Amino acid sequence: MTDAEYLDAAEKAMNALELACDRINDETDADIDNQRVGGMITITFANKSQLIINLQKPLQEIWLAAKAGGFHYKCVDGEWRDTKQATELFADITHHASAQSGLPLVFTPAG
Repeated sequence: MTDAEYLDAAEKAMNALELACDRINDETDADIDNQRVGGMITITFANKSQLIINLQKPLQEIWLAAKAGGFHYKCVDGEWRDTKQATELFADITHHASAQSGLPLVFTPAG
């Protein structure tokens, strides 16, 4: 994957995360806050716990920091897959966001 292809795929994922946060706030009582600064999105839940998603451009990865730990994702066949468990980024964000917020939240690559 070229740097330009990585940046395009990573930007699509980050935009989808922002759209998912907006959708969740519109459709639920979750009241999550998301702030983006450059290549990093911080999602803060009502209980003040956070998920931090950031781009690691030199490695062509997206990193997720959650209470459960840190996770690294590479784009494989158009999907962001964990480099150790091969789980999918949005499924993992759904899992960790739901666990940390105490609410059934759903994040999808389509926002």
